[in-house]
Amino acid sequence: MSRPAWWRRPAVALLLDVALVLVFAAVGRASHEESSPVVGVLATAWPFLVGTGLGWLVVRVRRRAWPLDVGPGITVWFATVLVGMLLRRAVGSGTAPSFVVVASVVLALFLLGWRALGTYAARRATRHTPAPPTHRAGHNPP
Repeated sequence: MSRPAWWRRPAVALLLDVALVLVFAAVGRASHEESSPVVGVLATAWPFLVGTGLGWLVVRVRRRAWPLDVGPGITVWFATVLVGMLLRRAVGSGTAPSFVVVASVVLALFLLGWRALGTYAARRATRHTPAPPTHRAGHNPP
């Protein structure tokens, strides 16, 4: 049995989700020319990171699986957006409808996109893997 692709390891997948949420926050802050890059990105990202963590927890508890595929990734994405927006609202940060739409779309592209690409690559690789040789009855291979 071969080892799973690097992105199919839960720790790597979780770190990838966290990194992409941080990229989302960094790009958003940069597009609004906001200062304090590191602290500002963390301040923007923390509600979404809490949502990402809760999404992972929900998948682990309810499905008893790792959210490495697109299906479970939808739960992670939904929790990231929902919890992120609720926490932002609770602390008085912006949740304008346009921001909710943009955040939902960008986070869907990020959190579901890598899963979809990975699934596609894995299927493509197995399709191009040569089948093991078959043995005919009465014929012993060398």
